[in-house]
Amino acid sequence: MGPFDDRSFLRALNGFERALAKVLAIALVVVLIVATLQLLLLLGNDLFDLQVNWTGEGLIRLLDEILVILIAVEVLQNLTAYLREHAVQIELVLVTALTAVARKVIVMSPGVQKSPAELIGLGVAVLAMAAAYWLVRQTHSSSRRLNPGLSRTTPATGAQIGRAS
Repeated sequence: MGPFDDRSFLRALNGFERALAKVLAIALVVVLIVATLQLLLLLGNDLFDLQVNWTGEGLIRLLDEILVILIAVEVLQNLTAYLREHAVQIELVLVTALTAVARKVIVMSPGVQKSPAELIGLGVAVLAMAAAYWLVRQTHSSSRRLNPGLSRTTPATGAQIGRAS
């Protein structure tokens, strides 16, 4: 049983993955704190600037900043779920991806001409991820119907749903 037998090697890899996930989570928390403070400072300055157009570019810029922070929070939830469950939760990944694509659609500047290919690509991406999310949710709900003792966590909070066996 040396350091390179399968069991020892996999245990070492698992330890490395968990340590890396923890380091990334800590780094992301620091970035989220700084980004939120910067957003609050920017918002505070812009609220007193009468030249900011809150019905146009100013609002779109604010939504963009908020959605970027929200996406980072969702990535942090992905890392937290990985550390808790020892597995990647596909629902969380799909919700994060949907938020990222929705951000691209929401923050499109009015009047800026987008190429038809880019618009079609965004539309196809939204539809594909929404369909994938729906399929995953259907699969999970049908497996819970077949096995009512199955326990799973919610994407947003990690709280338990159903009865644990």
